[in-house]
Amino acid sequence: MENSRPATPALPDPPPLKLGVARTLARLGLIAVLALALHFVFVWAEGWITRNEYGWAMPGLLLAVLMIYAVLIAIPFVPGVEIGLSVLAAGGAGIAPLVWLATATGLSLAFVVGCTVPIAWLRRVLTDLHMIRAAHLVARFEALPHKGRVAFAQSLLPSKYCGWIIRYRYVNLALLINIPGNSLIGGGGGIAFVSGLSGTFRAPLAILTIALATAPVPLAIWLFGMKLPWA
Repeated sequence: MENSRPATPALPDPPPLKLGVARTLARLGLIAVLALALHFVFVWAEGWITRNEYGWAMPGLLLAVLMIYAVLIAIPFVPGVEIGLSVLAAGGAGIAPLVWLATATGLSLAFVVGCTVPIAWLRRVLTDLHMIRAAHLVARFEALPHKGRVAFAQSLLPSKYCGWIIRYRYVNLALLINIPGNSLIGGGGGIAFVSGLSGTFRAPLAILTIALATAPVPLAIWLFGMKLPWA
């Protein structure tokens, strides 16, 4: 277990608190603007189809709406489940497989982006906010290989009560994606992004988990003709 307790690395001095907070707020502001813009385009396109009574039979516009939805659901704190259900309610059973594909694609995109973003980015954000102890913890985590990260994460939790969180992390990922109100903890996109950023998930298994976790409702609507209560 030597790799599970790496030495605490030296970190650069944090910037003035006001500057650090301003930079963090600017990053969050850019994400919020992107989410709002995509949501506006999505709502406009959905409304335009409904007003013109074309249903969801226009392949080009339907594809555009689903692509926007896939990108939108990948953004942290966006209530993707609710948006997906609204698409299902409007489009009916016929587009359920496409909604599932768009949902799985969007969350997989968030996971892959998390995998490609250097964890040093999170360390810099924590340093900007003068959360030095957390930044040191992230720096120690960053220096470890995959197996070392899993062991290190387990070592931070009381193994008697919380060891299952890491041990069954793929099951927990599926549950978190599906729990109602998960937008309060980052939404499906945020959960997938952090999972990728953590480096404790293997991409093929994580993407398979996402595909299976997002399948039940759309496929039940498609296969059995189930209707949403408000549809």
